[in-house]
Amino acid sequence: MVDEKLTAHLAELSKLEFTDEELADMTKDMTDIIGLMDKVCGFESGAEPYTLEAADYKALREDKYEASYPSEDILRNADKVKNDSFVVPKVV
Repeated sequence: MVDEKLTAHLAELSKLEFTDEELADMTKDMTDIIGLMDKVCGFESGAEPYTLEAADYKALREDKYEASYPSEDILRNADKVKNDSFVVPKVV
């Protein structure tokens, strides 16, 4: 299924380096994994696949606009203010 050329290409894309021996071992391992997954995919459990129930968006509350606090009141006690925002010391 998987040859060393494909394994070498995938290793290059993954920024991995293998010796010739490791490449041969990796090719064998990948072939074994794909063979196992083919067996798993062919397994019939008889169970229905799990599906999520559709969300009922009508049950959500309606959005209501409420005015927020005035910026002047919020920033009244701030030590430093710039562009209607608190100025805090840089922490590294």
